[in-house]
Amino acid sequence: MPTAKKSTIRRSQRTSSAHPSASGASTQPLRARAAWAPYAIAGAAAVILAFWAYSPALHGPFLFDDTHLPFDTVSTTPGQVWSLPNFGTPLSAWIHGVRPLLMFTYWWNVQMSGTETYSFHVLNVLFHCFSAALMFFVLRRLLEWAAVDPARRNLLAGFGTAVFLLHPVQTEAVAYLAGRSDGLSVLLLLAAYAIFLYRRNTSVSWGNAAIVLLFFGASLLAKEETIVLPALLLLTDYWWNPGFSLKGVRGNWKLYLPLALGAVGGFVIFLPLMRHGGNAGFGMKDLTWYQYFFTECRALFVYPALFLFPASQSADWDFSYSRTIFDHGAILGLAALLGLAFLAWWKRREYRLASFGFFSYLLLMAPTSSILPIRDAVAERRLYLSMLGLLLIILDFAGRLKVERKVLATAGVVVAVVLAGATYARSHVWSSELALWQDTVRSTPANWRAHFHLASAWFDDNRCDLAVKEFENTTKLQPPDYDLLVDWGLAYDCLNQPDNALAKLRQAAALEPTAHVYSQIGMIYGKHSQWAQAMDALNTAEKLDPKFAATFVYEGLVHMATNDPKTAVQDYQRALAIDPTFIPAINGLGQAQARLRAAAH
Repeated sequence: MPTAKKSTIRRSQRTSSAHPSASGASTQPLRARAAWAPYAIAGAAAVILAFWAYSPALHGPFLFDDTHLPFDTVSTTPGQVWSLPNFGTPLSAWIHGVRPLLMFTYWWNVQMSGTETYSFHVLNVLFHCFSAALMFFVLRRLLEWAAVDPARRNLLAGFGTAVFLLHPVQTEAVAYLAGRSDGLSVLLLLAAYAIFLYRRNTSVSWGNAAIVLLFFGASLLAKEETIVLPALLLLTDYWWNPGFSLKGVRGNWKLYLPLALGAVGGFVIFLPLMRHGGNAGFGMKDLTWYQYFFTECRALFVYPALFLFPASQSADWDFSYSRTIFDHGAILGLAALLGLAFLAWWKRREYRLASFGFFSYLLLMAPTSSILPIRDAVAERRLYLSMLGLLLIILDFAGRLKVERKVLATAGVVVAVVLAGATYARSHVWSSELALWQDTVRSTPANWRAHFHLASAWFDDNRCDLAVKEFENTTKLQPPDYDLLVDWGLAYDCLNQPDNALAKLRQAAALEPTAHVYSQIGMIYGKHSQWAQAMDALNTAEKLDPKFAATFVYEGLVHMATNDPKTAVQDYQRALAIDPTFIPAINGLGQAQARLRAAAH
């Protein structure tokens, strides 16, 4: 734990020998370098191993929620890009929102390599490596405060760091580009926590407080879940400074006072977000806060199980909600949590590090796994930060093993290599859309969303026969909605089955009459030279949404096919007035103008 400042004792630097080695002055730097050399070598090896473990995914495409981020392009036809990447979009447009620092890193990637994903993935792995380095220092300090054998502290901290760096459960936060929100925010949170832990004096100085607050604020600009840091700092002060006392909390008022004032402002800012409906927030109509709490009483045991036995991973967990305290055994989960909490408190002095780890785990999971409803009851990347608590539990018991240091080190290396191999295998899942959803369907066969995404992956791969079958499989698990019917219809169109395609699209239009679905109906009629029906559907689309650019592109195609390039030019110009980056409109306009020039000659 932090110690009070000690007085400095001055010693003479003079020596009676003219030879520097007589005083040992020249050998001290060499000894220092020699002492740290093994750690430098181990660190370099760990980075190399991490890049090898994630190498299968380094060229992986944009997946799942990546497609909702501004660097992705829009496509409705296999192999066709529909809009230009956002190379010229001003930075201000990217960072407008609740996660500006995260979006800045995506903007930087786009400036560096456009939509080529390699630089995105490399940056994700680098963030992960830096987080692992900070994790080492955090673990080392807590092991020191727990009075673990000094000869084993670095070894145990290194082992915990290797597990954090190479565990396959981390792939969702590292190999998945949208998972960068976890990687970057946790990196900044760990930086703030490490600065807090390594302060020179028991009481935080204004300078230390400012730096901690700076990194904490930066972490919030990457992801809101790091709001939990002040609670972790309070728990740390109570547990270790000087130990099960509020003395340390009172002594660090320079840090906690600004945090308290910031909490008031943060509450005002984030309250509207928490009330939001959609996929998260207290405004969700089909999931109350207490139903989510009952569900998470079970879900909180999923993550330790994955940590110990990462054999049943899934990119999209099909985890049932507990609507009541008795549903799906929620009451047993709650009872188990209360029992473990009682045991951890009762044994807090005997197993100080493990007990602290248990309460830290619950605390760090709280933003996503307590009472704020989130559509996904389980997501593996939520373990990215809370793994700190589980590591402390493991290290407490590992430090008590009566084995030689070499045996412990050998076992640690074996575990790290096995984990790296498992991560390498898991990274293949994130290397392509097909691999991701085939694996998810295998792990959660009753998950309708996984089947839907697998069907879309087959469609994007131009395997439309398999896409049609998978869309049908999806409807066996979930009644078809608008999106499924539209994509199902386009898959039939890909197979040149216009009647089936039109039937599905008209079903979708009956559910939601949109410009998009009517433009697709018009497109299919146009493909089969049914010009009147095509224009009727496209006119309907235009009435529903006159700002939907694709409608005018399809009208231009009809006019080009009926030898009316002059009207087609007007259609394409209307599309470009809505979206100047719309590639089909750009190409169509060029072709229509070329046709007009050829006719003039």
